[in-house]
Amino acid sequence: MDVVLTYPGFHAVCLHRVAHALWVWHLRFFARCVSYFSRFLTGIEIHPGAFIGDNLFIDHGMGVVIGE
Repeated sequence: MDVVLTYPGFHAVCLHRVAHALWVWHLRFFARCVSYFSRFLTGIEIHPGAFIGDNLFIDHGMGVVIGE
């Protein structure tokens, strides 16, 4: 439970999944808004067009950038 509440890497991946879904649905502006909010909140930048697998876990992710 502490991972869900306190790990920025977990929050970044969850928000990326929302942003990626918006990206796939061609709602690019909203995808970038979610991505920007995620970067502001967590310090981890993941492009909304990036394909991320199921088991990604980012630990100590401040400054991590994942491109498309």
